[in-house]
Amino acid sequence: MDKVFIFDTTLRDGEQSPGASMSLEQKYELAVQLGRLGVDVIEAGFPVSSPHQFESCRYISERLKGPTVAALARAVEKDLESAAEAVKKAEKPRIHTFIATSPLHMKHKLNKDPDTVVEMAVKAVTYARNKVPEVEFSPEDATRSELPFLCRILEKVINAGATILNIPDTVGYAVPEEFGRFIKAIKEGVPNIDKAIISVHCHNDLGLAVANTLAGVQNGARQVEVTLNGIGERAGNASLEEFVMALYVRRDLVPLATNINTNQLWNSCKLLSSIIGFPIPRNKPIVGENAFAHESGIHQDGVLKKRETYEIMTPESVGREVSKIVLGRHSGLHGFKTRLGELGFSLAENELKAAYEHFLQIADRKKEVFDDDLFVIVSEQMDSGQEAYLLDYFSIQSGNKAVPTAAVRLKTDDRLVEEAATGDGPVDAIFKAVDRVTGLKTELKEFAVQAVTPEKTAMGEVSVAVEIDGRTYSGHGASTDILEASAKAYINALNRYRRVSQIKTKA
Repeated sequence: MDKVFIFDTTLRDGEQSPGASMSLEQKYELAVQLGRLGVDVIEAGFPVSSPHQFESCRYISERLKGPTVAALARAVEKDLESAAEAVKKAEKPRIHTFIATSPLHMKHKLNKDPDTVVEMAVKAVTYARNKVPEVEFSPEDATRSELPFLCRILEKVINAGATILNIPDTVGYAVPEEFGRFIKAIKEGVPNIDKAIISVHCHNDLGLAVANTLAGVQNGARQVEVTLNGIGERAGNASLEEFVMALYVRRDLVPLATNINTNQLWNSCKLLSSIIGFPIPRNKPIVGENAFAHESGIHQDGVLKKRETYEIMTPESVGREVSKIVLGRHSGLHGFKTRLGELGFSLAENELKAAYEHFLQIADRKKEVFDDDLFVIVSEQMDSGQEAYLLDYFSIQSGNKAVPTAAVRLKTDDRLVEEAATGDGPVDAIFKAVDRVTGLKTELKEFAVQAVTPEKTAMGEVSVAVEIDGRTYSGHGASTDILEASAKAYINALNRYRRVSQIKTKA
């Protein structure tokens, strides 16, 4: 079968989801997991956009082996120079440069005429090709571009050295049949197209990103740009796991292969969810809690008789085979480390010991420790060591006829600071007490609770979105005590605000 290259842009386009920012350490951990998953290309970031983006690209490029590492750049020299510097030590570096080609964008955003845009694109690709061995070019807003002009600019950039041509449906405007015809027309209309790979990058504004991506490969595209859990700008991108499993299940109609190790899909999506604090919707295809659940009596009867009656893939095929009881309070460090390795985690010695101590605390509170618990434990460890605020202690007084009151003690700047506050409920009181310690003016935008694992002793995971200085920051925390999880989530969001503020100050 022909091969489709998987270009993962979770760390770049995915991180542009409001509230989905990641620390350098978290990005690297996710990049390592993407390598285990088998993606061909990792778009590590947009280096010129901030010192953090540059450093993350550089850090991943220097350490990650296997996948190509790409950096995004506009068709201007400062962007290209920054991208080249960020990926220069990668085992397989790539610069991905772009410029808008639709009449709407050229007139109102770029204020450039078509000839100037072609000239800028050719110059950018030439410059990039002199810096790295592989250059990808994207005509932004391609699906609203005029086809003759699009074919003209693509022919020119191929001659300049681009070997991957990415056709983005930037605003999720296309529908599958239309998008398929569009890709076919490009393949037929660019004279030197045999010298390049056609790629597609579809957004999900109309809920059609995966369908459009499939239409693209059916009509000649051989690279797809996707993200874990479909995260990204606005409504997101085509979902990596959905696209890959569509090929896996419907190979009779779309006989194309990928290098993806599908039994790492669930681990990868769960890791991302734990890092950014975005819960996976229960009805999410492939990796959602209900994806392999059956409540209807008719469905249950059918599945018990023969699984294929209502399941078109197995949970095991996407890595959903979970041991009932993985670890407990009597498990040693070796067993703990071994299970983390099976789940795809590799921690430094000090991180492993800290995570194990956290695990023992959880194991003391509940009889069963599940894989989902381990994801939470590791994600919290990945956040540690760089916090401006650490929860040291909290206490709640509440009742149906008592005013909810919270006392919290945070460690900040090597000091312990304690404050108390009342609120409309115990969670509100905790948040207000934390605000007194930090002195920040915040507005809670979202608050969500979900059980990480089953049973009465389940860990609860809390996700929050907090607005500070006009920008929203997400946070997450987990504990068998939902109030403690709430406090951790809120403080996690404030720590993300502090990290972003520090980056801006350095810039």
